[in-house]
Amino acid sequence: MPTRLTVVQLLPALESGGVERSTLEIAQALAAAGHRAIVVSAGGRLVPRLLASGAEHVALDIGHKSLLTLRHVRTLRALLQREGVDIVHARSRLPAWIGRLALRGLPAASRPHWVTTVHGLNSPSRYSAVMASGERVVCVSDSVRDHVLRHYPGTPRERLRVIPRGIDPAAFPRAPSVDAPARAWAATQHPALAGDAPLLLLPGRGTRLKGHGDALALIAGLVAAGHDTRLWLPGAREPGREAYIAELEAEAARLGVADRVAFTPPTDAIARAYAASTLVLQLSRKPEAFGRTVIEALAVGRPVLGWAHGGVGELLSTLQPEGAVAPFDQAELLTRARCLLTQPPTLPVTMPHTLLAMQEATLAVYAELVD
Repeated sequence: MPTRLTVVQLLPALESGGVERSTLEIAQALAAAGHRAIVVSAGGRLVPRLLASGAEHVALDIGHKSLLTLRHVRTLRALLQREGVDIVHARSRLPAWIGRLALRGLPAASRPHWVTTVHGLNSPSRYSAVMASGERVVCVSDSVRDHVLRHYPGTPRERLRVIPRGIDPAAFPRAPSVDAPARAWAATQHPALAGDAPLLLLPGRGTRLKGHGDALALIAGLVAAGHDTRLWLPGAREPGREAYIAELEAEAARLGVADRVAFTPPTDAIARAYAASTLVLQLSRKPEAFGRTVIEALAVGRPVLGWAHGGVGELLSTLQPEGAVAPFDQAELLTRARCLLTQPPTLPVTMPHTLLAMQEATLAVYAELVD
């Protein structure tokens, strides 16, 4: 690989989310290895963190769904020429189209290499097909690779690279099975979390797709079966989601568990939240591409219970099969929850999906192209 690469990553914005996190992690790895990392996006609250890693940011709103966004093609093309870019790495659909159009106008001899990462299980369409157009197509799980091959059969298999997302083990240290200080901290977040009753945790933003309704039904079933449990939903309470929260609160009241449930804003101390819990839930109604919650919770030493589809099912089947439940089988979910609460399973001692492994594998993909 050349002594110093210049890699441009394209995405809509740098506010929050898994795509944004992966972008920062690869930018950090590039800068640490002596390469030049440039991120093109509309900006956001993560820009200072990006800059602190030694990377650069170019503000360009390439994720806004409007025909006016096409005006950025020329600007991006000029950037690629001016900075002598070696690789363009697109992580979202509209930025990928802008990137493709920018590359198309460059001489073939000096055109940067083209990489895409499929972060989600998007509905198949000609619009989504651009994510399978890379000289290398990074898939964040086997489920994503299978999705690409099923819906875009013209994609050459040899271009696909499965690189699971990873975590920094130091950020999710193993916690004792009963972490009293973490639970005491949780109690300061909401009155319902006080005490030492088993705590179920479902982290996720305030959207119906995260399965909050399934979690409420589960806690009601556990209480009816004689289990004195609590439920914490960090991230459910968000600005603009007031009507949804009111609906969930009404459902909790109808089920008779309103005093056992905590709907709170997102927390930056998610590892501490895992440590405070007894059982972590991953009940997304829509299959997820990877399911980072699973490896984060297991790294901390907490069992996971989730619907066995998409990346979540893939991870549970290999790391903790006792927690995998056929999607939307509420009766089986309750049965498995009771088993996991009374007989905690043996969890992996080490987590194979690490941040370092993900970073090294991605830089190896870049090396394949430029060597």
